[in-house]
Amino acid sequence: MKPRILDQPLFLLLTGIGAAAMFVPAIHASVLNQHHEARAFFYSGALGLFVVAMVALAMSSRNRKRGEMGNLLALFACFSVLPAMLAVPFYEALRTTSFLNAYMEMVSSLTTTGSTLFAPERLSSTLHLWRAQVGWMGGLLMWVAAAAILAPLNLGGFEVTASAEPGQSETRHSQFERADPQRRIIRVTAQLLPIYAGLTLALWIMLVAAGDRPLVGLCHAMSVMATSGISPIGGVQNAGSGMAGEAVIALFLLFALSRLTFSSDTITTARRGIHHDPEFRLGMLIVIGVPLVLFLRHWLASYGAQDGQDGLLTALRALWGGIFTTLSVLTTTGFESADWTTARDWSGLTTPGLIFLGLALTGGGVATTAGGVKLLRVWALYLNGLREMERLVHPSSVGRATGLSRRIRKQGAYIAWIFFMLFALSLAAGTVVFSALGSSFENAIILSVAALSTTGPLISLAPETKIVLADLAGSAKLVFCAVMVLGRLEMLAIIALLTSDVWRR
Repeated sequence: MKPRILDQPLFLLLTGIGAAAMFVPAIHASVLNQHHEARAFFYSGALGLFVVAMVALAMSSRNRKRGEMGNLLALFACFSVLPAMLAVPFYEALRTTSFLNAYMEMVSSLTTTGSTLFAPERLSSTLHLWRAQVGWMGGLLMWVAAAAILAPLNLGGFEVTASAEPGQSETRHSQFERADPQRRIIRVTAQLLPIYAGLTLALWIMLVAAGDRPLVGLCHAMSVMATSGISPIGGVQNAGSGMAGEAVIALFLLFALSRLTFSSDTITTARRGIHHDPEFRLGMLIVIGVPLVLFLRHWLASYGAQDGQDGLLTALRALWGGIFTTLSVLTTTGFESADWTTARDWSGLTTPGLIFLGLALTGGGVATTAGGVKLLRVWALYLNGLREMERLVHPSSVGRATGLSRRIRKQGAYIAWIFFMLFALSLAAGTVVFSALGSSFENAIILSVAALSTTGPLISLAPETKIVLADLAGSAKLVFCAVMVLGRLEMLAIIALLTSDVWRR
């Protein structure tokens, strides 16, 4: 029975998992005597499993040809079509919103963007749990898809270090590629699910021990591991765990800087070990460098401070607020430190939105839950630029790099530059469309960056006045959903999918 279930198409399996996951909030609502919400999730989950079973039974006699592009298409359908099913119990339980708003909320959660149309007090604890749970499943999906779908196709950042073209498999992986892609997905899931769930459980326990309520700690733990930034109380700055909770969260956010922090199944560096990983080192340089510049600006700029504000405690709080918020935005989580106001006042910058936009665009590590351009591509462009400056000074010089470093400086930098141009064109297109649909130019840029980098809380961090997504027109909400899916899968994957042979079959 189990082999026949696992042999079903990937999208059908993901749909069944989404339907089965609805029983968790159903149980939670039943315990809290919220019977309407419990019925909404229970009936939706039961109906979803019934439909999945009927479709699987109807397709049981068909011979399906599995392929890498078929799984990539299933991944695209998961982020664009599956949220419609996930939005049904949310819509039925809330009863005071449109289905389009519920769909947008689920797309935001599943793509780990984390932007929301609803104030925290408007949603019940069960609905908050469902949002965080959907975001957590979206993060796990990206962990698995990176190794089982994107890596064999040299997409998602792996094209920087690969010898084959994006969307094509390498010949040296022929034996690996001959394996059934479905079996590979199952094997990778079995390897990564215990790690993902174990880290989430450990973070939850630490946050509860630090003073968070169980539901708040669980939602924040799932949001940190998925870098979704979903919070039932409006952010970690309102949590009861305080600075101790932020310190624990910052420790777990490091998993979004490099895949080598939790797995070695997809090596993106020539030497093993996190201290040799260029992504992790570049990420830590940014996390330390940006807050330090803001911290030192207190003395370098001509901003005066009132008496008593230059104490050691205030300085340390300002430095910590900058470090935590920088790390959170760089990993595209978007949590704001409780001491960020202190850091902002200390630096003299009222709303450093441009810094947040740059950090979110840079993004985290390849094959992690973070979005953005990714640190490995930035590193490749840095190496290429460094080599070009050496050639300007010494035109006849010979590069000292060998092996993988030479590959990254040449072909890797070329592919990274192509991706950066595609990302910039997508950003420009999104800005134009949002402006045409009624948003101001500044808000249009912020909306495009937040969606493309999957950093939803950016809409409240970057602008001087918080952007209210509920005020957007229906067409603008659909565009925002499309840009979120594009940012999660990346333009190279979409192009590879459109130019593949999967449509001919």
